[in-house]
Amino acid sequence: MPARHACLLGAMLYAFGFAMFAPHPVHAQAGAEIGAKTGARVGVQAGPPSGASAVSPAETLLFETDHLARVKAPAVLVYAFRKVSNVEPGFSDKVQLDLAKGNSRTRATLHFLSGANKHDIPTLEEAHGNPVLLGFLERDIAEMKRLTGGSAGYFRKRIRMALADEAQVSAQTITYQGKTLPAQAVRIQPYLNDPLHARFEQYVHKTYTFIVSEQVPGGVYQLRSSLANQAGMVVARTGGAGAALPAIDETLTLLSVTHSQR
Repeated sequence: MPARHACLLGAMLYAFGFAMFAPHPVHAQAGAEIGAKTGARVGVQAGPPSGASAVSPAETLLFETDHLARVKAPAVLVYAFRKVSNVEPGFSDKVQLDLAKGNSRTRATLHFLSGANKHDIPTLEEAHGNPVLLGFLERDIAEMKRLTGGSAGYFRKRIRMALADEAQVSAQTITYQGKTLPAQAVRIQPYLNDPLHARFEQYVHKTYTFIVSEQVPGGVYQLRSSLANQAGMVVARTGGAGAALPAIDETLTLLSVTHSQR
């Protein structure tokens, strides 16, 4: 991977306090560089220091890929968001990513949901990685904290460790605007092998699926967190016999991209 592409989204995640998602300790330096700059400028790190652990294929796909390289700004990417749940009311909404051009940079503003569900992140003044990934993970962690009373830092750490050590990466095809395209899927179950999983037994089988493709605008086709599996929506018990079994499925899917002449 060219040095200028390395650690793009990882550095962005550091800029917003998501250090646990960064693939390498090297991002601490990138984060410090970002903090010294105005706004949320994404830094570029030449590569991991000698002796650093290798970046996993999952981390490369999600955090070290220039997702926005093939999107010509100005542009607007629209994603559909759907929540289905037996724990609380579900809903459908939209996520919008505005990309603006300026000084040979791409400025990204993410509008993540609306109304009471709104969960925006600060504008990125120099974006490379697709911030929709950050928005999805940030909201998911906030929801896990709200539903379980657990620590946001704990959930970040489990996701980070799963992406580094336990992620399954597989090839698949997707259908976008009537076209069948190649894609790759990253799947993790961050709480399954956690020694402390008894504290969050309801969510021990929660599965995250990230589907990315170079053939779609913005590189990210679909993000999903779910307690569902092929056997049905119910996978974890919340209590004794007869107790309700939680089913929560949240999916974000790319709908369209619109280019303007500004």
